Amino acid sequence: MKFRPLHDRVLVKPLEQETKTAGGIIIPDTAKEKPMQGEIIAAGAGARAEDGKVTPLDVKTGDKVLYGKWSGTEVKVEGQTLLIMRESDLLGVIE
Repeated sequence: MKFRPLHDRVLVKPLEQETKTAGGIIIPDTAKEKPMQGEIIAAGAGARAEDGKVTPLDVKTGDKVLYGKWSGTEVKVEGQTLLIMRESDLLGVIE
């Protein structure tokens, strides 16, 4: 991929939600909610403090993360719909 986020931003690929419930009911596209889980595709170098030092990010490429439903900005990179957001918009890492 030829995209590198700057500073404390990360590029996230949203993970698709299940199309069936546990009971076997198929959920139509119009009733699906926005995904809230994703995988980090690329990460910036880190936030720059006032004294000029760079604080590295807590997440890295390949981490599965949880984020707010309306967080980030949608962009298309190489035909894929991805999200760019700040590290502070992430709620946590799924282990």
